[in-house]
Amino acid sequence: MEKKTVLITGASRGIGKACARIFAANGWRLVLNCHKNKKRLEELKKELETEFAVSCMISAGNAGDPAYVEHLFKELENFSSTLDVLINNAGVAYMGLLQDMTPEEWDKVLASNLTSQFLCCRKAIPLMLKKHSGSIINVSSVWGSHGAACEAAYSASKGGVNAFSKALARELAPSGIRVNAIGFGAIDTDMNSMLDAREKESLCEEIALGRMGTPKEAAQFVYDIAVNHPYLTAQVLTFDGGWM
Repeated sequence: MEKKTVLITGASRGIGKACARIFAANGWRLVLNCHKNKKRLEELKKELETEFAVSCMISAGNAGDPAYVEHLFKELENFSSTLDVLINNAGVAYMGLLQDMTPEEWDKVLASNLTSQFLCCRKAIPLMLKKHSGSIINVSSVWGSHGAACEAAYSASKGGVNAFSKALARELAPSGIRVNAIGFGAIDTDMNSMLDAREKESLCEEIALGRMGTPKEAAQFVYDIAVNHPYLTAQVLTFDGGWM
C-alpha cells in the first residue's frame, strides 16, 4: 500500500502534536513544522519514528514568511513527490485592547494565522493536482464566527480563515481537492495556559459538556475530516463541546 504524506504546521505542541501522533499511528509519512522550538520537534520525530516506524521530516521556520515556505516545500518535494493532506495549524494568540495594539502586533497575528495558510495552500495545490485529490484542513476558532472581546485581531484572522476556506474549496472542488475549516472552542493547550484555575473553572461552566476539549480529541476530529467523508467540503465545522 502506497504511503501517504501529511504536512502539519505548528506541530511541536498542542493540537498539531496530537495530529502528528494520530497520523503516525495510521502509518502516514510526516512532514512537521514549528516556528521556533526545533528541539521539541526533534524529540517528537524520534518518538514517532520509534513508536510507529514511520518516516518523518521536520523543519523549523515561520509559516507566515514566504521565503521560508518556499524552502519548506523544496524540502518536502525531496522527501515526498506528492502531498495528500495539509493541516494548517500554525497560529498565535493575542489578548488586549485594540487601542493598545501596535501595527506590528496586528501584522504578526494576521501573518501567523491567515497568511501562513495562504502560503502553504498555494504551494500544496500543485502537489495535490498530481493525483487529482487531496484534503486541506485549516484550523480556525469559534471566535472566527462569534468574535471575542480583547481578541479583535485573533478573531479577524480566524474569520478570514473561514471565508478563505469556503472560497478555496469551491475553487478546488473540480480538481478533487477538499478544503474544510474547523472552528475549535476551548482546547486544553498551551494557548490557554494563561488562564488560572478560577478562570478555567468559570470557562468550563459556560461549556455544555462542562470541560475543555483535549488535544487528542481535537486531533481525532481533524484526522476524520481530513481522511474520510469524500463529499464534505467548503465547511466550517465547530468543535466546542456545546459552548457556542
